[in-house]
Amino acid sequence: MIAKDVFVRDTLRLVTSEVKRFEVDNRVEVTQEEIVVILKRMAKQRKDSIDQYMAGARADLAEVEQKELDLINQYLPESLSGAALKDAVKIIIEDLGLSEIKDMGQAMKEIKLRHPDAEMSEASSAVKELLS
Repeated sequence: MIAKDVFVRDTLRLVTSEVKRFEVDNRVEVTQEEIVVILKRMAKQRKDSIDQYMAGARADLAEVEQKELDLINQYLPESLSGAALKDAVKIIIEDLGLSEIKDMGQAMKEIKLRHPDAEMSEASSAVKELLS
């Protein structure tokens, strides 16, 4: 607010209102883990909106959503992605002895347990690639 950055102020207000809504809906004091879950959900909503805006040729609205996503991502813990994620998936598949695409659910469950901060859509693609 002191910097007079209206965009950042408004986006952070959106985040705090989501946290407060969660507290009121569930009648609990929000924990750090729940805040991360809320932020991940907000980030996913922004990604979906960006895809829809780009499909609808609305680059201006997609740009606003991207800025919000970038700001939200600053407050999220570093997620496992890229080559590190692929290596982790490979290790899990080897540890569990998985070999067929029908084992994908089991692999995804184990990824979620071992690496809760992993980018799950990217993990899904890596599992499909390695089990195919």
